[in-house]
Amino acid sequence: MEEKARFAVGIDVGTNFVRAVLGTVKGEEVSVIGYGEVPSEGMRRGIVKELMPPAKAIDECLAKVEGMSGVKVDRATISINGVHIGSTKIDGMIAVGVAEHEIDEEDIIRIADAAIAGKVPANRETLALVPYEYILDGQGGIHEPLGMHGARLELRANVISALTPDCENLRKVCESAVIEPHGPFEPTAVAAARAVTTSAQRENGVGVLDMGGATTSLAIFDEGELQFVGVIPIGSNDITKDLATVLATIPDVAEEIKLKHVSALKGEMDKEVLVKRGREEFRFKRKDVDDVVDARLEEIFESIRAMLKLAGYDRRLPEGLVICGGGAKMRNIEHFARKHVELAARIAKPSGIIGVSEDILKPEFATAIGLMLGDNERANIDNIDSGAKPKKKAKKKKEGSFFSRIAKLFK
Repeated sequence: MEEKARFAVGIDVGTNFVRAVLGTVKGEEVSVIGYGEVPSEGMRRGIVKELMPPAKAIDECLAKVEGMSGVKVDRATISINGVHIGSTKIDGMIAVGVAEHEIDEEDIIRIADAAIAGKVPANRETLALVPYEYILDGQGGIHEPLGMHGARLELRANVISALTPDCENLRKVCESAVIEPHGPFEPTAVAAARAVTTSAQRENGVGVLDMGGATTSLAIFDEGELQFVGVIPIGSNDITKDLATVLATIPDVAEEIKLKHVSALKGEMDKEVLVKRGREEFRFKRKDVDDVVDARLEEIFESIRAMLKLAGYDRRLPEGLVICGGGAKMRNIEHFARKHVELAARIAKPSGIIGVSEDILKPEFATAIGLMLGDNERANIDNIDSGAKPKKKAKKKKEGSFFSRIAKLFK
């Protein structure tokens, strides 16, 4: 019997925009059949400040998706953002019985709970546990202990967490929009990694930089696993505000300058920047524009460099940085990044899906596409947990361990 197609949905709830992508999955083929993008309000630096405006934006965005695809959406994997998101290295140990005891799912959950206990404050919610290594009766380097025999189980891992009040407010937004989160919320840069990096890149060492309107997020992968997540409260909106302030112009003109005339590399100093609005003309010195942009970008990438040092990956990512988000549209941003963090850098382009409109093969849609791909993985786990038997069972691979275990351990 031919395998039936199923649907997967990702919703990226950003400060400036809500973006959603709906895909149909058949076997190993993922096709996008619906997508939407609408302006968002009620968010500040990635955090919910008002409940109804972002809920309305989600409704409007899903209306576009549903109109395009003909599919009713009531469940999705949803992003979370903000400086409250962080990662912490943890370890733990439990006794599982006599040496002949076979490690089962309950033992895996117990060791996860033991490792997290006391390491994640009570006001923080665990979003994901990333196992680096299991140690069974002193034997380390184990990636999948299920079915093995032993009496003592240890775990080294990375736990991703966020402030509980911010998670609860985002849930209330989803309730107002009548959309059910499929599993835990997921940090934007982590989700984008699915769409813009390969398993080989994550194995070698790569950073995913999501440059949004109000925040910039960094996710670092090495040896196939997520090693670090960090967020700074600066984004491309700050460049617009700086231009408006220094050039003494209105934000709309500043935004047009940013989108059409700004380059991350300094241009020809003797040329003017000209913006026409109806019959009005606004002229600015290229040097003034370049100086404003350069100062803000230096601040952003100094913070990124600091996070790389904190994570122990300063100049230590062979695959460099993959830049996504709306800020990636700035001309030559990859050259600026390469110079200031001393790593290879490229602009992200989502891949690995078919039937995609060029409208969403853009850096700003990377997170929504990655969330959709993650939603499919979570649906696979739901099928297995419910006793369903998919015709083609996925092989266990190291590079899939992080993404597959999120929903299984913390849904």
